[in-house]
Amino acid sequence: MQSRLGTLCVFALAAALIPTGCAKRDDARMARMPAVAVLAAKATRRTVPNQLDEIGRVEAFAMIGVKSRVEGNLVAIHFKEGDLVAPGQLLFSLDPRPGRAALDQAAANLAKDEAQARLAVTDEQRYAYLLKEGVGSVEQYDQAHATAGEMNASIAADRAAIETAQLNLRYAEIRSPIDGYTGNLQSHIGDLIKPDTDNPLVTITKVQPIYVDFSIAEHELPAVRVAMAARQLEVDAALPNSAQATEHGVLSFVNNTVDTTTGTILLKGLFQNENRRLWPGTFVNVSLTLNQIPDAIVIPSTALQTSQQGTFVFVVGKDMKVQMRPVVTGAKIDDDTVIQRGLEAGETVVTDGQLSLVPGAAVTLKQAL
Repeated sequence: MQSRLGTLCVFALAAALIPTGCAKRDDARMARMPAVAVLAAKATRRTVPNQLDEIGRVEAFAMIGVKSRVEGNLVAIHFKEGDLVAPGQLLFSLDPRPGRAALDQAAANLAKDEAQARLAVTDEQRYAYLLKEGVGSVEQYDQAHATAGEMNASIAADRAAIETAQLNLRYAEIRSPIDGYTGNLQSHIGDLIKPDTDNPLVTITKVQPIYVDFSIAEHELPAVRVAMAARQLEVDAALPNSAQATEHGVLSFVNNTVDTTTGTILLKGLFQNENRRLWPGTFVNVSLTLNQIPDAIVIPSTALQTSQQGTFVFVVGKDMKVQMRPVVTGAKIDDDTVIQRGLEAGETVVTDGQLSLVPGAAVTLKQAL
């Protein structure tokens, strides 16, 4: 019995010593491993914007299909496709001769009716005198009075016809209603243009200012509404893979309902687009700034690593050895990420070379911090 107990004690002692021996061997192996050269950066504390990042699409401020209001043959085009035109600029000329003829006819009708009106007034005065002298009849006077009134009405109608003819003659010159860029021509010289057809002669697109449409998830809407109540919200737009500067605008529109099929809601940013970098139909990266986050811990996004347990970083200790540190991330600002929990300002994290690291590995820095 004592022999069996002694044997069990020996096995228990050996089992207790095995982990310690393995740990010592691991420490010895780590000590023999060469230091890994890495890039690193310090976690900094600063005020950063709290932003929502989405993909947006540029929308023209206005698109006007230019149509004719009168019928006529197209005799001249005064611009080239793609030109920037100004409000009131002459675009098309229709044959003015039918309009001039209608105006001349209306003027002639007015002159005729004015002459007849003068005769009718003279007859009315004559029959009024005869009726007063007792030698004329009431019927004759009433007829003369009605004729004079009828001619006055004809004169008013003739003057309205002249105004209509003058207006139609002006409509033979088709001018731009807005400033913007012209699209491709749908009609050519010699075509018979009819009023208010389905296809416009040309479409003009206004790009200054301009809209950027984007959608956010419905659960983000309350934060947007709270921020809108406090201030006018800023919207930034940048062309993907472009070195051009980011365009700055303001939030101008929140749709009145959530799209139930996607669980998103449409928003629009208004941009002055002074350099005309934003072009209708193009996709852009949109950032909507809700507020500012003071004293945020920020590190380069390249420091973040992902495992089955979540997001982590390699933290470089004072002994130049690394340890895995789980972190909770927040907003992303350009190439940096806010760390909500897991790091303190001034700690050093590895930003390049993580694939060669294991916990406890020694490192050297490729460049001074």
